[in-house]
Amino acid sequence: MIDKLIEQLTYHSNDPLIFSTSLFLFMFLGFTLVYFLLEKKLTMRLLFVTAFSYYFYYKSSGFYFFLLAVVTLSDFFLARGISRCESKSTKAKWLLFLSLLVDLGLLGYFKYTNFFAKMIADCLGNNFQPWDIFLPVGISFFTFQSMSYTIDIYRGQLKPVNSLLDYAFYVSFFPQLVAGPIVRARDFLPQIRRVPEVTSEMMSKGVYFIAIGLIKKCIISDYISLNFVDRVFEDPSLYSGIENLLSVYGYTLQIYCDFSGYSDMAIGIALLLGFRFPQNFDTPYISTSVTEFWRRWHMSFSTWIRDYIYISLGGNRKGKVRTYVNLLVTMLIGGLWHGANLNFVVWGAMHGLALACHKFFSSEVLHHDKHYYSHGIKRLLAILITFHFVCFTFIFFRNVSFDKSMLMIEQMCCNMHFELLPGIFSGYMYVMILILLGYVMHFIPKTWKQIPVTILQKGGLAVQCLALVIVIYLVIQTKSSEIQPFIYFQF
Repeated sequence: MIDKLIEQLTYHSNDPLIFSTSLFLFMFLGFTLVYFLLEKKLTMRLLFVTAFSYYFYYKSSGFYFFLLAVVTLSDFFLARGISRCESKSTKAKWLLFLSLLVDLGLLGYFKYTNFFAKMIADCLGNNFQPWDIFLPVGISFFTFQSMSYTIDIYRGQLKPVNSLLDYAFYVSFFPQLVAGPIVRARDFLPQIRRVPEVTSEMMSKGVYFIAIGLIKKCIISDYISLNFVDRVFEDPSLYSGIENLLSVYGYTLQIYCDFSGYSDMAIGIALLLGFRFPQNFDTPYISTSVTEFWRRWHMSFSTWIRDYIYISLGGNRKGKVRTYVNLLVTMLIGGLWHGANLNFVVWGAMHGLALACHKFFSSEVLHHDKHYYSHGIKRLLAILITFHFVCFTFIFFRNVSFDKSMLMIEQMCCNMHFELLPGIFSGYMYVMILILLGYVMHFIPKTWKQIPVTILQKGGLAVQCLALVIVIYLVIQTKSSEIQPFIYFQF
């Protein structure tokens, strides 16, 4: 019995601890009990949550959890040093440089060593065999989060915290640790030393977000991925153009349900513990432009690269041409952030070009101001064009090679075979139903999404528990035998 328990609690690379597993459910119930028993004991509560967060990361990446400590200690003490210097003095710049060197050095080594080594080897005409470098889960998220802290202090927008424990709590807080949202220090640090108060509104919203996140991830995303999307992307040549097209629509929904589902669960768990996270997705597929899409998709990341990359490059303050270049460079970096692969660079470049083109035509050709809002058929056409552009770019985002992306496009251009549609719909009936359900859920009005929250709030704890039990039962009935990690764990 004890051996089985130890085995269950030990790190296994093929069995990470994620929100949708039964192990996490039972652990979270026990965690919550201790958490609220320590409600009035601030230091003990912070120590307990930080220790649990480190264990949570250990269950995701093994002994690489020490990287959390490296980033935390480095940026905590360097930020204090920056705050003691004169504003933007040479010494402050060197301390900031050292902070960025540590954070980006860790990120670069684990994520990009093989990528750049292969590029150099190719240029030299050498045969390169990738080194065996383990990529710790979510390293991009907690390094970016910690970087924003030191940069904000350097810019004079934030005062450093005096407690190392507070900062360790902020960097490692488990709901957002491995896949975001990227929470800013100025939004989260003031919440740490408050007595956790969970209002009925927070409770009902928390339960709603967890339930809807489980539905998105475990029922919709995982099912359509395993039973259709992955099969087509694995070898597009085995499938007709129409099947390739449907798989692209399927993946566009899958990645949204997977990532927004994780964000929903993270936001919901934080609410149940008395913390508020920023919204990370806002129905991105109703966007009328790529610019609007990035205001709605992975919002914590898009605002991060805007504030710390685009603005640092000069933003729109260096003239029109420089603005377009800055947009392109920012999205190229954003693409590379997602992974050390040519496909991600191409994906980022396409979005950067689209952002620059939209800015040029809206301001220079159509003379729209930033508050312009289209209506009627114009708006519908803009949504359709933007949605299909996003779908097209996801072909490169999802595929592991550029050649496979081009093969998929070739199949859709030259080998459609619409006559296969009835057979596809009958053969993949449940997949198509879930794809339709997922898009319907996405496009329903915001006011409708408030209805279940109101019902949960009025129904009280009994209705909230019943709702979670029903969702968990549905997840059990539809889940695959193997754990399906969240897509953004690889970033």
